[in-house]
Amino acid sequence: MRTTYMAKPNEVERKWYVVDATDIPLGRLSTTVATILRGKNKPTFTPNVDTGDFVIVINADKIKLTGKKATDKIYYHHSGFQGGLKQVSAGELRATNSRRLIETSVKGMLPKNTLGRKQYMKLNVYGGSEHEHQAQKPEFLDITNLI
Repeated sequence: MRTTYMAKPNEVERKWYVVDATDIPLGRLSTTVATILRGKNKPTFTPNVDTGDFVIVINADKIKLTGKKATDKIYYHHSGFQGGLKQVSAGELRATNSRRLIETSVKGMLPKNTLGRKQYMKLNVYGGSEHEHQAQKPEFLDITNLI
């Protein structure tokens, strides 16, 4: 009788991927990146083990927001003081801090527990086309055919 394979943390082989975000919709990019971070694209996926790979997102400044999301989608955060509710639209966030736009989108698609926080640490987002992870020999992942 066969048993289901359960991955062990010390047996997981991790790869590094580079994803170019130029003219790719935010949600499509985020779902693909979250899937790779969790390891759901691998046949050895185990829900309680971090089997995912590292992802480097470049050209975050050139991400595409479809429809009227640039003006209508609002991100909120609170300072903790009375009247401290801050808000910024997705278009303003893309112009000022495009890294945070992608990071919050991907983080919302990961599990809300210690495993999800560990998976989130494997995400690296850069606004330009340069990144500092050449030593890891990352593979370029073309996600235009995946979405």
